[in-house]
Amino acid sequence: MSASEDVDAPAGSRGRRLDIPKSGPLDGAGQPGGARTAREARAHLHIAVGPARLCAEPAPYPLPEGPVPREELDRLRRLYRTVPGYAAMRDHLRRTGLLALCGEPGTGRAWTGLALLAELSELAGGGVSRLGSGIPHGLGIPHLSGLPLGSGIPYGHGIPYGPGIPDGSGTPLETGIPHGSGIPHGASGVEKTERGHGYLLELPPDQPDFAIEPLLDRLRAHFAGHEAFCVVLVAGGPAADRLLGGRRHAVPYEPPAAADVLDRHLIELLADRPTGLLETARATAWRPELAEALGLDEPRPGEAARLAGLLAAHAEGRLSEERLLEHCRSFAPDQARAWFLETGRPGALPAALPALRAAALRIALAVFNGSAHSLMAEAAELLAWELAVTLDPQYAPGRPLFAARPGASLATARAVHGDGVEDLGDASVPVRAVWFEGRRLAPAVLHESWDAHHNLRGPMARWLRGLCDDPRPQVWVRAAVAAGVLCARDYLYGLVELALPLARTDSPVQRMAAATALAEASRAPGVRPAVNGLLRDWARGDDERERETAALAHGYGLAAGSIVASLEELGRIACADDGRITSYSVLRLLAGTEPETVLAALTRWLRDTRRPRRDLALLTVLRAVTTRTSHLWGLCEVPELEPYAAWPLATAVLAAHPGCAPRLAELLRAALTWARSAGAAEDALVGWIRRAAGDERQLTVLCGFLPRLAQDGDEPLDAAAATRIREVLEAL
Repeated sequence: MSASEDVDAPAGSRGRRLDIPKSGPLDGAGQPGGARTAREARAHLHIAVGPARLCAEPAPYPLPEGPVPREELDRLRRLYRTVPGYAAMRDHLRRTGLLALCGEPGTGRAWTGLALLAELSELAGGGVSRLGSGIPHGLGIPHLSGLPLGSGIPYGHGIPYGPGIPDGSGTPLETGIPHGSGIPHGASGVEKTERGHGYLLELPPDQPDFAIEPLLDRLRAHFAGHEAFCVVLVAGGPAADRLLGGRRHAVPYEPPAAADVLDRHLIELLADRPTGLLETARATAWRPELAEALGLDEPRPGEAARLAGLLAAHAEGRLSEERLLEHCRSFAPDQARAWFLETGRPGALPAALPALRAAALRIALAVFNGSAHSLMAEAAELLAWELAVTLDPQYAPGRPLFAARPGASLATARAVHGDGVEDLGDASVPVRAVWFEGRRLAPAVLHESWDAHHNLRGPMARWLRGLCDDPRPQVWVRAAVAAGVLCARDYLYGLVELALPLARTDSPVQRMAAATALAEASRAPGVRPAVNGLLRDWARGDDERERETAALAHGYGLAAGSIVASLEELGRIACADDGRITSYSVLRLLAGTEPETVLAALTRWLRDTRRPRRDLALLTVLRAVTTRTSHLWGLCEVPELEPYAAWPLATAVLAAHPGCAPRLAELLRAALTWARSAGAAEDALVGWIRRAAGDERQLTVLCGFLPRLAQDGDEPLDAAAATRIREVLEAL
C-alpha cells in the first residue's frame, strides 16, 4: 500500500473524505417492509407444482345429459350428504316449481339439485332429467319478447342457447351447432316438459346478468304450469349476484364438509372389500404428506370424491405411494386450468368483461397472496384493464363502483379474507388480508396463465412492469419476485418483455426490480448461466443503468452461483462505481447466509493496492454500523438474524455470529485510524453506541465488542491510535 494514498496518514491530514451514503439505491423507497414482503412472496411462489394433466379431461358434469338412470339416482341417495338449508330449498322448489342454486362448480350443486328433484319427482311419480348448459330446444317454453338481440334471451322458439345468438341464425338442432355444446341431440335429448318430472339445468357462465331474472320468471311460470320442477345451476358472478339480490328465485349454495363426502365415497368404494382397507384409506387421508401434496385447505366435494377413488386404489394396492402423491399434486393445477377454460369462452366485449375480471382477480391474487386486500384489488383492476384493451383495443372498460355482494368475487377464486399485518420497517399496521384457500393455488394459477395462454403474456408483462414502478415494497417486491419466477419458466420471453425494459428505465425502483427478478430467475439451474453472462456483460459495458442493475443483482448472491463469485463481480464493478451501489450490495451479502465469507473479502480488499476496493471495504463496514438489518433483505432465508431485525447490521452480526468479531474489529479499526475515513467512522461509531444505549441487549453486545478496537489481535494498538479511539468513546 503506497504512502501516496494517505491511508495511513493521521486523521487530521488532508485528503478526500469518505462519506457514508445517506440512503440506499432507491433513495429511501422500498427498504422498510421489503423483508417481510420478499419472505411471503417466496413462500407463496416457491412451491413445486405437480403435473396438470395426469389423466384425460374430466367430464364436465357428474351425469350425462338426458334422463337420469334409476341406478344412478340410487347411488346418489347412498352417497349424498344433506347440505345446510336443504329443507328450505325443497320447500321453495315444491312451492314455486323452480329453484336457482348459486355457487361454484365442483361444490356439489348438481348433486344437491338432483337430490331435490329425485325426492319431489318420486312423490309425483315422475323421473329426473339433466339438461345441457343452456335450455334445449323442444321444451315448449313460449317466446319472450321485448329484449335486445344478443342478450341471451330467446327468439323464435324462445330458447336461449347462449348469448349473442341473434334471431334467425338457426336453432340448436340445425347443422353448424356442434355436439358437446350443451344442446341435447337425438335420443338423449328431452323433447317436452313432462308432468311431475324434474329437470336439472345449468346456465352458461357467460349469461348476461340483466337477462337472468326475466328468463327465470318465464321458466318458473312454464314449469309450474306443467306441475314439474326445475333446478337451475348458476355459477358465481354478476348473474348470481343479481339473482341473490332479488331473493325471488335463488339461494346461495353452501357445500357439504369435504371430510363427510370423502368418507361416504370411501365406504361406497370399499364396501365389499376387507374391513382393514377402509381403515387404511382413512388413515392415509390424514397423513401430513398427502395434505402437503394436495395443497388445498379443504377440497371441494368433487375433489373429495376424486380423492376417495385415489385412496381406495392405493389401499387396494393398485396405486403406488408415489403415484398417489403425484395425483394429489395435480389437484391445484387442474383447478387453475378449469378456471382459465371458463374464462376463454366469451369472445368479445362487453360480454367477456366479467370473465376477464375474474381471471385478473385470480392472477393478481397469485402475485399478492397473503397481502392487503386493497393492494390485491387495485392490482386486479389494473390487470383487468390490460386484458380488456388487449382483447378489444377500441373498448375502454370502466370500473364498477359498487359490489352487489361484497366478498362474492373472492369466493369465485377460492379465496378468503381476514386480519393481517403489513410491515413498514419500524412498525407494522393491521390490514384486511386476502389469500387463497390452498398454498398450491397461487403458483398453479401463475404457471397456468403464463404457460398455457400465450396471449396473456403481453398484458401480464405490461402489468408487472407497471407494478414494479410502485415505490411501496409491498407492491414492487411481489411483482419483481413474480416476474423472476416467470422469467425462469421462459427466459427468452421474460428477458425481452420483463428484465430488459425494467433495467433500462430511469426509475431506480424499476432497476432494483429488474435486479430482483434476474436474481430470482437464476434460482433455476438451467437459467443461471444465462443470467450470470448477462450481468457480466452489463458490468463491463458502458451503460450506467445496466451496470448498476448488475451490481444490485449480485447483492442477492444467486446469479453468480456463490457468494464468493458475487463478491468478485462486485469488486470489479467497484472500479467504475463511486461505492454507493456496490457497497450496498456487499452489505446485503453481509446480511445473508455467509457473513464470514463477506468479512474475509472485505479484509482482503482493505489490503488491496487498488483504492476503489479499499474504499468499498471501508464504506461497507461504515454502512454496517448505520443500516438497520431489516432494510437489507434478500431472497434467501436468514433465520439467525430475524431476532435482531431492528438492530444495526453490525450489532446483529455480532450477536448471531460471535466468531465474526475479530474481522469486524479489524475493519472498524482501519476506518477509525485511516485519514480518509476517520471522520465518517467517528460519527458512525458515536451513533452506533448511542442507539445501543436504549437497548440493554444491544448494549451488552457492544460492551463485549468495543474493547477489541483498542488492540490489534493480541497486540495493543500504538499509543496515538488507542488515544483517538478512547477519545471517541469518552465523548459519548
